[in-house]
Amino acid sequence: MEHGTTIPRPTEAELELLQILWQKEPATVRDIYEALNEEKPSGYTTVLKLLQIMTTKGLVVRDEAARAHVYRAAFSQDTMQSRLLSDLSNRLFAGSAAQLALHALSMGPASEDELAEIRALLESRRSGAASSHQNGTTPNKSARKDRQ
Repeated sequence: MEHGTTIPRPTEAELELLQILWQKEPATVRDIYEALNEEKPSGYTTVLKLLQIMTTKGLVVRDEAARAHVYRAAFSQDTMQSRLLSDLSNRLFAGSAAQLALHALSMGPASEDELAEIRALLESRRSGAASSHQNGTTPNKSARKDRQ
């Protein structure tokens, strides 16, 4: 369901359930309820109702083959994160991923491992940009045009 489909924007409560599903999927209502209650108290029927809403919205997929319905996230964690960050970038940073990243980094310290990942990503982007320039193409030319 991930390819070419519009991803609905989950509420905070729905994101909590998605976080559990990404770790435990597939999962029954009971599995999700128990995992959620390790963090904060919640009612079983509240979790069930949220999952029903999320099924209607297309955030989760329900398998009704077994007696206890089994749920899976309709979108991977990576896909959902990309969708939400893109939306945030567009709404708060005029579509600038760089400004979003700079702001996020300025909010708190990053671990050495995280900084190493960031450096590796920047280096791969530099390498990709250098090879594109050699081929006569310029990456993000249209993106720069859109921001002007």
